[in-house]
Amino acid sequence: MSCNLVFNPFLSNSAIGEPRKPPKILSCVGPSVRIRCSSEYSVATEVSGNNASLTGGAYDFDRATTSLTQKLLSSPKKVTLIRHGYSTWNKEGRVQGSSNLSVLTKEGIEQASKCRTALSEMHFDQCFSSPISRAKSTAEILWQGKEQPLIYLDSLKEAHLYFLEGLTNVDARKLYPKEFVQWREDPSNLCINGVYPLEKLWERAHEAWSEILLTPGESSLVVTHKSILRAMICTALGLGPERFRAMDVNNGGLCVFSFNKNGEAKP
Repeated sequence: MSCNLVFNPFLSNSAIGEPRKPPKILSCVGPSVRIRCSSEYSVATEVSGNNASLTGGAYDFDRATTSLTQKLLSSPKKVTLIRHGYSTWNKEGRVQGSSNLSVLTKEGIEQASKCRTALSEMHFDQCFSSPISRAKSTAEILWQGKEQPLIYLDSLKEAHLYFLEGLTNVDARKLYPKEFVQWREDPSNLCINGVYPLEKLWERAHEAWSEILLTPGESSLVVTHKSILRAMICTALGLGPERFRAMDVNNGGLCVFSFNKNGEAKP
């Protein structure tokens, strides 16, 4: 079984209406894959293994999927994941985590509007969102004019980083060098106040997938945050917390998963 993971950046200053070439699909074999959705380039992918420095709009993950529901779905599903627009704390270089104090900037609002335009021809049965303000505001822009209400899931909230939240990256490194560096370089082993944030994040990623996939409807839009989005991508591909930083999606970036009736990601 294989899974096509597609990233489409909508941060670019170029007009959304410009025609785009169909994404090139490349088969990637190797132990490490890094995918970045960029605001400056179409899609940049770094691959460690036999096929290095490959670039494309979609990659084939062979036998990397797993059932996310352990239950038979009523129908195949398509899920589009979007990271919230650029926020005030993104701009200030602060650790956001689960804090609700960071809001969308003017650029972030424009990014959300571009995503809305780009997705206007696609049908979604429902939209799920994190209730945290920066994601909530992005979802409200994307879902504007729809009859169905937004569905807010606590499982889509960002990782809780305790005392690091609200600090600038510079101050966090100075005040809590051990925790900050470990979050950046070895996040799966980070322990704060006796809690492993990524362990909790993986649990919520599984919970979010289950809630989304078991909701009636064939196509869902999901608006959330970078860390939980990374966890959702990894869990869909059957990857553990140690691969957390192998995935990266910038503000306003999106990825699309299709699932078979077994709840497994598929082409």
